[in-house]
Amino acid sequence: MSATASASADERLLETSPLRKLLGRPELGSVVGAIAVFVFFALVADGFLRAASLNTVLYASSTIGIMAVPVALLMIGGEFDLSAGVLVTTSALVSSMFSYQMTANTWVGVGVSLLVTLAIGAFNGLMLTRTKLPSFIITLGTFLMLTGLNLGFTKLIDGTVSTKSISDMEGFPSAQDVFASTLTIGDVNVKITILWWFGLVAVASWILLRTRAGNWIFAVGGNQDAARAVGVPVTKTKVGLYMGVAFGAWISGQHLLFSYDVVQSGEGVGNELIYIIAAVIGGCLITGGYGSAIGSAVGAFIFGMTSKGIVFAEWNPDWFKFFLGAMLLLATLLNAWVRKRAEATK
Repeated sequence: MSATASASADERLLETSPLRKLLGRPELGSVVGAIAVFVFFALVADGFLRAASLNTVLYASSTIGIMAVPVALLMIGGEFDLSAGVLVTTSALVSSMFSYQMTANTWVGVGVSLLVTLAIGAFNGLMLTRTKLPSFIITLGTFLMLTGLNLGFTKLIDGTVSTKSISDMEGFPSAQDVFASTLTIGDVNVKITILWWFGLVAVASWILLRTRAGNWIFAVGGNQDAARAVGVPVTKTKVGLYMGVAFGAWISGQHLLFSYDVVQSGEGVGNELIYIIAAVIGGCLITGGYGSAIGSAVGAFIFGMTSKGIVFAEWNPDWFKFFLGAMLLLATLLNAWVRKRAEATK
């Protein structure tokens, strides 16, 4: 009895080797893939390593990464959100149309958009937890409803499929500085979305690794019933995760609006798959309970490198979707292998 207890204690006191820690990281596979993609395009694409080119890659990555971070947290929690793409457009439309129709300061429209977007995220979470239906069905329904509302309300209010210009309204310049400005660092112009992206990655990583809420996210994604049995607030956790996706959609939507001034009501359809792909490439499991915010950032970076690398290499952009699909499959296989190796070394 004492010998067994001693053995168990000794096993718990064993230090984990750096190799085991490395193999246990969800983003390991995506980092290896990112290095491979970076080296590949550095060799085949002239100008890929220029500072301006890398900034373009980072900007493309950030527009995906801002949404990939909360989507990754949601997937770690065991759920999907198929409405994330059109929710970005909804956020931009609400902000623009409220400001224009009410002749209000654009910051009022931005604030109303935040409330509306968060309410839609809460609706997804509450519908999921109350009805017990799969998140695929719940968010597919929200996707279809938002797609129709975006088009219907825009045509009803503005008479066309796009919003009116609000660039001459009070508050537009300051809002543009926050959501769509460009910072000059040396000889390189850096989009502010890159800073938003890095900030979200840092906050999400802190939540996952340093807070009780992070433990709840992993718990509900791994085994919802077991998590509820030990006192994890499953409903609050899942509603919070969907509201997190909504917050990311709000940031992306405001960037869309203040970058182009007007918004097309049909935008965003299909982008939800790109966010999910970035999260999966970054190490998130489809089944939940495993992944990281940093991995989603790496997945978004791979997406940015591929989309812009093909352009820099002067290839036919029609090949992009092929490469994206191939990367998804390879990343999924590599992530599965890494996880098996991590489990085998425990």
